[in-house]
Amino acid sequence: MGCSKKNIVDEAMASGKTPADFPQITADVFKPMDGGIQLSPEEIMGRNAWILWSAGNDHFWNGVAQDSFGLMDLLKTLDNRKYPRGGRFNTLGLINEPGFRAPAKPDEFGLMLDEQIAPEPSGIDETVYGKPSGVIGFRLFRNPDFNEEARRKWDGNRFMNDPAYYNDNNLVRPYRVGVACGSCHVAPNPDAPPADPNNPRWENLASAIGNQYINEGKVFACNVEKGGFFYEELAAQPRGTSDTSRIATDHINNPNAINPIFLLAERERIAETETLGPHLLASLGQRHEMPVPHILKDGADSVGVPGAALRVYVNIGMFSEYWLTRHNRLIGLVPQQPFETGYAHENSVFWQATEQRVGNIAAFFRKLQPFHLADAPGGGDFITSDDAVMTRGKQVFAETCACCHSSKLPPPDIDPRSAEGKAWFREAVTKPDFLKDNFLSNERRYPLTTIETNSARAFGANAKAGHVWDNFSSQTYKDLSPPDEMEFYNPFDPANPIKFRPKDKNTGPGYYRVPSLASIWSSAPFFHNNALGKFTGDPSVAGRMAAFEDAAEKLLWPEKRLDKDSICRTQEDCTLHLRKEFVPEPLRALAGADGYLSIGPIPKGTPINLIANLEPDASQLAALEVKLSGALLAIHARNLSPEASAKELLKAVPELLAANKCPDFIEDEGHYFGTDLPDADKRAVIEYLKTF
Repeated sequence: MGCSKKNIVDEAMASGKTPADFPQITADVFKPMDGGIQLSPEEIMGRNAWILWSAGNDHFWNGVAQDSFGLMDLLKTLDNRKYPRGGRFNTLGLINEPGFRAPAKPDEFGLMLDEQIAPEPSGIDETVYGKPSGVIGFRLFRNPDFNEEARRKWDGNRFMNDPAYYNDNNLVRPYRVGVACGSCHVAPNPDAPPADPNNPRWENLASAIGNQYINEGKVFACNVEKGGFFYEELAAQPRGTSDTSRIATDHINNPNAINPIFLLAERERIAETETLGPHLLASLGQRHEMPVPHILKDGADSVGVPGAALRVYVNIGMFSEYWLTRHNRLIGLVPQQPFETGYAHENSVFWQATEQRVGNIAAFFRKLQPFHLADAPGGGDFITSDDAVMTRGKQVFAETCACCHSSKLPPPDIDPRSAEGKAWFREAVTKPDFLKDNFLSNERRYPLTTIETNSARAFGANAKAGHVWDNFSSQTYKDLSPPDEMEFYNPFDPANPIKFRPKDKNTGPGYYRVPSLASIWSSAPFFHNNALGKFTGDPSVAGRMAAFEDAAEKLLWPEKRLDKDSICRTQEDCTLHLRKEFVPEPLRALAGADGYLSIGPIPKGTPINLIANLEPDASQLAALEVKLSGALLAIHARNLSPEASAKELLKAVPELLAANKCPDFIEDEGHYFGTDLPDADKRAVIEYLKTF
């Protein structure tokens, strides 16, 4: 396309830089991690990029801090006055970087950032990768706009304590914070857990286990305050999950578990061929027809591993100069436009530099193996020594689970679900190498009507044709048949289920890929939303096993689940604060002098996704406006009490349900396979799962 004045370019291209100005790190700077595995030069560069490379997104996160209306500010998250290092893992789930301690005094900018007491591993160019913040995955870059005038206006104490100061859109911070993939994926090594999770050593950490402990709301929205609906939404989000569609909003609240990454080569081996469509990146080896693993829970980013990795970098802020023109990241309510990968390749140096890294990242992923309970300290004590029980567990798995949860499958002419297929599995599980290099998933998509787990993630719309991630999903995905009409529990009228089909009835989504059971002992709670089982917050072997045992029992004994009590509800009366610029014209007149429209109070006990999943179409918007406007006017005119206000707002429930993109409120439902087994068989298969 060339670089004309009309083109949007990234910060690096605008300053005349090229990918050569962002060299990869060849030194094995994180050698003690991941059990000290030996890596090739390509794998070393891949791990370094995974943990350190933020692809210029410090520009994005700095902009977010300035224009998010007081919600997000990563520099404040890193300050010990907000969240002290000594309790950071417990509160935020973030991983403290070894070689740091809590600061004894403010730094030159009055910030209480972690103090470095041991040099970071050598070989890291801070002009490219930033300097360490004391939290893995978060890198500090000097803000180029922090000039002498900005320095004179800067006050580190007011930054932490004065909303009028830190909410100023013109406030220039001394640092910009870059976010690497490791921020959400590095976590305690299950086979070498730290004695103190707030003070790990490098050998206690795994690069891609997936952080089952992160508290995403507190990390990325540290300024959100009680009394607002957004606070209630984030407070209800399960630990260890990330809503990757919250910024590129699809109007569905769908936080999902941050899964471990294992056995990529096996996933590539069993991947089915899909048609990619017209948006190809030849530089990544993409072809019109090619086998692609299904990376996301719904199998949406189906364009190959390098392309899927690039989408992750965009989703955390790479080339935001262009990305933010394709959607409204704060409120939505405007049509999305595709992020064009060809445009990014031509106009973003950071995209080009990341293209050079994703192959090495994939090479590193191919090296990663599951963690085994038997290899963990004291892990063998949690596994039965009764050979008869273990043998029975293998057979139950072969007959009930393996048709979906095995990458080792019968010959193509044998249906894995048939009697012949089950006989094949019964023999296969007895072989000593059955679990070796077995991804424990067939990598295929299945419709919601088969899986029956909560629908939110499967109904995500960002990868559909014409939407923001259009270029990152295959044509095969886009052409999937939509699910049949579904019935959901109606918390407002239990006797009358909600009948639901997606608004676009001609194409998907509505599918989940089969998750891997590799190292399942280490990754409870279960399901795509971490909703099944208790969260212990304890990365020790005993803590992980307590979570596993609870989740496994609830998986196979559904009567032990929370069921209707798993519905995420507001814990207090709250108000939805929206900038008037982002709401429909008829409602703007109700905005206050501060420029905000306050809808509420939303009553305590309201299902959060009744509000969070709203996206009314033109016809629904009119009806919803009438109901909400009438309720708000009555509340204002009559100065109603909170109780009376709640009753007025609840009159709009039918319209709210009609405009809801996913009125599926029960979180721990579904996956009822094996629930009709005898109790002894359930216990036996749980013992076998511990060996995965």
